Amino acid sequence: MTDKERFVPDEGLAPASTALPSAGPMEELTSPPRSQWRDVWDQFKTHKGAMIGAMLFILIVASVYLGPFFWDIDPTKIDIRARNQGPSWEHPFGTDQLGRDMLARMMAGGATSVSVGITAMLLALFLGSFIGVLAGFFKKLDGPLMRLTDLFLALPLLPLLLVMMLLFREPLAATFGLERGIFILIVAAIGITSWMPTARIVRGDVLAIKEREFVMAARSIGTNNSKIISRHILPNVLSPIMVSATLGIATAIITESALSFLGLGFPPDFPTWGRLLFDGVDYLQQYPERVFWPGLAISLTVLSVNYLGDGLRDALDPRIRGR
Repeated sequence: MTDKERFVPDEGLAPASTALPSAGPMEELTSPPRSQWRDVWDQFKTHKGAMIGAMLFILIVASVYLGPFFWDIDPTKIDIRARNQGPSWEHPFGTDQLGRDMLARMMAGGATSVSVGITAMLLALFLGSFIGVLAGFFKKLDGPLMRLTDLFLALPLLPLLLVMMLLFREPLAATFGLERGIFILIVAAIGITSWMPTARIVRGDVLAIKEREFVMAARSIGTNNSKIISRHILPNVLSPIMVSATLGIATAIITESALSFLGLGFPPDFPTWGRLLFDGVDYLQQYPERVFWPGLAISLTVLSVNYLGDGLRDALDPRIRGR
């Protein structure tokens, strides 16, 4: 066989164009990656209790903030001729001992209670996250900050809240006005006495995350501590912070209701759910619905927030996501 015959191409070979792979797998490889928040939402949707809790909480918030635009009766309007009436078309939830519309007072009281819960939660979340990150990241601050946390955990919270209300009620009311001053006092009292669980949870996560490879790599290239905390530590402790936020709303609403029920919250003519419970106790046997409605509102709000926090915990935890 000559060299010419040895290198003659085979006539039966397929053209080069037909030997190329199809574009389908390449398109799959070049498809954009899924967003992390899309994965979180997909996991959150699978939690039926969390979905029900989220819808219920949105409904309650919309009712207390948007309801007064549709039901524009003044919650402080006194009508002695209409006092102690039962449910009717004119007053769906009835009236109290002074003839004030209970539906209007429920919406106004809900707006106050939810506002106190959200604002106090934000304050407690800021304090707890700040102290937890400092204690977990800086070894020298861990001991003093955790002993401070233990000190606050050892204090009896309800007596401490009562003392704070008695000491600062009058000065704040004289400075900011009665209603605004008491709002600031209640928010500050609840926030200052409820940051400790968040601090402990965040500290534990920071202690584990700061030893991870990506944090050590950031240190090796000279990244300063503030950028490591803001870019690497805080995004990875977002899950416990958001769960603490939802549970903090429930705790703040219950605490505010307890203070108002004890008569140490807002003034009598300023409705909150706890104040409505306090006012309805004297008429429990004759008009039980006056205690039923605010009690039901508090229970449903706290229950919905707890289910919402449970779903967020499962959705934000990458070890649970996808199960």
